[in-house]
Amino acid sequence: MSFVVLQLALVARAYWAPHHEFGYQMFPEASEWQADIVRVTTSGERVPVDQNWAGYEWNELVQGRGLGSPWRRHHADAGLDNQLAFLGEALDWVALNTPADTETRYLEATVTTWHNLRDPSTTVMRSPDRWLP
Repeated sequence: MSFVVLQLALVARAYWAPHHEFGYQMFPEASEWQADIVRVTTSGERVPVDQNWAGYEWNELVQGRGLGSPWRRHHADAGLDNQLAFLGEALDWVALNTPADTETRYLEATVTTWHNLRDPSTTVMRSPDRWLP
């Protein structure tokens, strides 16, 4: 009996968790997203991540989860909440795992979403500030 209760709790949790683990959705969202990601340097310059920097390339750093070439419009395969959670985690990971980059203060993404193809909505996501020597 406790096993069934646990399964039901996990399924219910999937409806409010960003990654929807253990969730099932018969009719997935028809949502799309696109992000303009920039590196904000210590001098305040905003440099798009589609340009290589300090030997790094966004598409090499962030592979999988539908995050390649975020500057192009993508289908949100498992829903917008899931996709944006992965994008936020990717921003944080790139900010923390690019030690050769001595110029970037933080990464910022201006994300445009089309929830079930309704009018676009825009949000801004930001990585934590990097500690620079």
